[in-house]
Amino acid sequence: MMTTFRHYDLLIGTGNRAKGCELAELLEPWGFQVQTLLEVDGDPLEIDEDGDSFAANSRKKATWQARHLGCWVLADDSGLEVDALHGAPGVHSARYASTQATDLENNAKLLAELGNLPGSKRGARFVCHIALADPQGRLRAESEGSCRGTIRTEPIGTHGFGYDPLFEIREYHRTFGQLGPVVKRAISHRARALRAMVPQLVNLVADGAWES
Repeated sequence: MMTTFRHYDLLIGTGNRAKGCELAELLEPWGFQVQTLLEVDGDPLEIDEDGDSFAANSRKKATWQARHLGCWVLADDSGLEVDALHGAPGVHSARYASTQATDLENNAKLLAELGNLPGSKRGARFVCHIALADPQGRLRAESEGSCRGTIRTEPIGTHGFGYDPLFEIREYHRTFGQLGPVVKRAISHRARALRAMVPQLVNLVADGAWES
């Protein structure tokens, strides 16, 4: 039987509403009281994601924000790594076209970079690294997940965000933009990373970490 924890607050260290909703939905079955930076009281930090890896950025976001706000913070850094582009856009996924790029602009740049490459050379993977920090800013848990697919030659589908309309799951012959949230919650990089995080969350709660 699944154990639920209905009185343990957890801040999702993101100002991205779509990402926050996705993580909140994935954590809901475990009963955590979840907020994002858009909802939290106080004055969250504006953190420069200047790390050279998803792990470095997620650790920085979790530990700095937790220490600043004095609460448990779960932060992720995720992005797209395209084989033909030697792993780009990688940690620059959200700002691939420019520092203030929209999803449409990032998608357009990616398509331009790949040009007319055939489908066999358009392999890619989404990667997500999650870090959890306690109110003292100490790193308490980490996990990572990935999901492989192919970059289409044009976007299709209205679900999700970011590169979802371009990222096709080979087994389904559909993009994340077409598949919608139910399937994405089952197979996405973020879902896989969070599933790997859940046992660590459960152990921390069982050990009384939220009470200290």
